Amino acid sequence: MKKSSFAFSLNWICNWKIGVKFLFSPNFHTFLILYNRTTFTTTQHTKTMINYLIVPGLGNSGPEHWQTYFQNSGENFYRIEQQEWDAPTCKDWIETIDKKVSEFDLSSVVLIGHSLGCSTIAQWALKYNKQIKGAMLVAPSDLEAPQYTFPAVGFSPIPLDKINFKTIVVASADDVWVSLERAKFFAENWGSEFINIGNAGHINAASGHTNWEEGMEILKKIK
Repeated sequence: MKKSSFAFSLNWICNWKIGVKFLFSPNFHTFLILYNRTTFTTTQHTKTMINYLIVPGLGNSGPEHWQTYFQNSGENFYRIEQQEWDAPTCKDWIETIDKKVSEFDLSSVVLIGHSLGCSTIAQWALKYNKQIKGAMLVAPSDLEAPQYTFPAVGFSPIPLDKINFKTIVVASADDVWVSLERAKFFAENWGSEFINIGNAGHINAASGHTNWEEGMEILKKIK
């Protein structure tokens, strides 16, 4: 046997013996724990976390509203805070939405709108034409209905252009602020999936939608 081959074989045997000794030592157990923790952490950070941006309607959503429940459900849920909640202008609201959206990777953003917040999202999508992950639009108020007399400026006519990201419209069969037919009409024009959850009022705290688990399950469809 050549001298170099003999040296290689001797080194291999020595390294093998050291490896076996390490395998049965307490240090190997510690190594496995640290390795698994590092691998898990690295995997978690390589996944893009979805950032949920909550868009309330007129008057904001109170502490018992499902949007507040959503906001408190995770660190990746954020409420978009408007300067004027009771007599808003569309221009101000969509600018505020755009500023908040711009803080994140667009592909990670899901908007969660309720009532006037839904048509606000439609107006934002029309003006800024940004490609986000999606939006859930719950109980989109019909601003063009005769009973809608609130001081909201510039939100109508409601855009009927197709929204260029995934959307889900969630509607109620007995909502006083939007008929089921009109909600379905909006969904068809926006290119949205349409979900009718039955007699659920305006899908807010007054109708008992506080810890709204059904809504959370619907939200998971946007992924």
